[in-house]
Amino acid sequence: MSRTSIRTKLAAVAATGVLALGTGVLAASPAQASATGDTYKNCSYGAGCIYAGANWDGWPKEYFSRGTHKLYNQYGTHRVFNNQSPNWYVKLCRNSDGTNCDITISPWHYRDVDLGPYNSVKIVGP
Repeated sequence: MSRTSIRTKLAAVAATGVLALGTGVLAASPAQASATGDTYKNCSYGAGCIYAGANWDGWPKEYFSRGTHKLYNQYGTHRVFNNQSPNWYVKLCRNSDGTNCDITISPWHYRDVDLGPYNSVKIVGP
């Protein structure tokens, strides 16, 4: 499983852009990262997203509303991304009623997780 901060990647991209501008050269990047508050990799801002695999491919299942959402037939490793505002978290829970949650994903972070043992996703916030 990996935990990667999107903000860290965005900071690196911004720093590279500033250095390139300083030399008068700025090459087009094939993948442009969006700022916080925007859709990122087909995941709408304000959503917790589950992708079909351990990558950014395709259109994820999006969860917007606070509370517990049951997962059905989710096996194998999936990318779970939290594209929500600060203080909103995505929790993966082993029970279908949103209990026994042992993975918490902070805003603008993702995890590649085998969803086989998980039966619900819980959106929590202030």
